[in-house]
Amino acid sequence: MMPDDDVLAYYCDAGKIASSVMKRGTSMIREGNPVINVVESIERMVEEKGAGLAFPLNLSFNEDAAHDTASPDEQRIFSEGDVVKLDLGVHLEGYIADTAVTVDLGNHGLLLEASMTALEKAIEIVRPGVTSGAIGGAIQREIEARGFRPITNLTGHGLARYSIHTPPSIPNISFPGGARLEEGMVFAIEPFASTGSGRVSEKNRAEIFQQTAVKPVRLPSARKVLDSVRNRHGMPFARRWITNGKQDIALASLINQGIVRSYPVLSDVPGSRVSQHEHTIIVTSDGCIVTTA
Repeated sequence: MMPDDDVLAYYCDAGKIASSVMKRGTSMIREGNPVINVVESIERMVEEKGAGLAFPLNLSFNEDAAHDTASPDEQRIFSEGDVVKLDLGVHLEGYIADTAVTVDLGNHGLLLEASMTALEKAIEIVRPGVTSGAIGGAIQREIEARGFRPITNLTGHGLARYSIHTPPSIPNISFPGGARLEEGMVFAIEPFASTGSGRVSEKNRAEIFQQTAVKPVRLPSARKVLDSVRNRHGMPFARRWITNGKQDIALASLINQGIVRSYPVLSDVPGSRVSQHEHTIIVTSDGCIVTTA
């Protein structure tokens, strides 16, 4: 069943904001520019348009595929040869638009073409009755046809109010069956193409966190962290958004208590390059709406 008119408008308006901000944001990815300036500028653009961030801006370099963002003491700059993924989530009243692009500061045009074309071909076949496995097959064919590997352990995902990861999962590889699409489903398709192994693992770096449980907390700094993210409605937040001065101790305590989880950076093998493109889709009776186009 399609969302009602008000909900559909929120989804589509969030998508328009995300698309507009992303176009401006990608123009800031230039050699020598500081990462922190770009991240904070893009996040501020979202707020200036009257929307909220569904998650901290993901800005991931080279072999890092996802879940990186600027740290509180960020010192990185963009350099020649970088392949930079920008993954932006925007919400209006909790209704989310999730979109990603890759910026090439080197000579990786074919790699970017692989994930971009895979996304286009996947969107072309979206309609009720199509399986997620068939979408994965369309993605895999385009990426492998260009000599790269789809990342097998990253997927697209459903979107719900204030929730960025719900069924169905949309794989980057073919498999028999899978979730069958229905009218009204809202999800993100996000192909990842890699020059490396085609699998990601967790790095020893985490800047993004999410509250996943409600329990009594005794540590004052931990209570302050939870108070500061209460308006997130369970959506992820960045370590740099916590300004009480004891965020690392507080976050470690909350993780140990099972109240907060971390999102370590996900990376393919060192020296490889990963590209990503992503749109948010709403399935209609005869196709789909791409809210972030």
